[in-house]
Amino acid sequence: MTVYKNDKEFMHYVGGLLDSPKVQKLGKITHHYHSTRLEHSINVSYTSYKIAKKFGWDARATARGGLLHDLFFYDWRDTKFTRSHAWTHPRIAVRNARKLTKLSKVEEDIIVKHMFGATLAPPRYKEAWIVTCVDKYWAVREATLPLQHRWKNRKILRFT
Repeated sequence: MTVYKNDKEFMHYVGGLLDSPKVQKLGKITHHYHSTRLEHSINVSYTSYKIAKKFGWDARATARGGLLHDLFFYDWRDTKFTRSHAWTHPRIAVRNARKLTKLSKVEEDIIVKHMFGATLAPPRYKEAWIVTCVDKYWAVREATLPLQHRWKNRKILRFT
């Protein structure tokens, strides 16, 4: 999905963040088995941005929060915390994001609350709801990529 690169407004909002070495480091980390964390974050960011823009909501905060929502650098399948990964990684991501840029309250809410459903605290802002839902969509889509290819390339038996 490279369409986002041609979207000048989107790139104005997130281009500097995308160029940052910390965000680029996400490109080396497998995320949902068949994508990198960077690919996932861009997918979530751009899809969420387009939805927010369509509704006339805060597209800038949505794009930035969506890009930074998974800004952590460990493999969640191999790490044990005293609390669940669903609770822990958003707090690590917001800490890491604050080191890169000044965050708005909406952006912080997006990052910290994007795991609602697996955690109890619901998002406060409509933009955070967008990212929360879009994150789930992309997680399923990325994890099922081989099934999608198999379905797309299936041979259909025709009886005449």
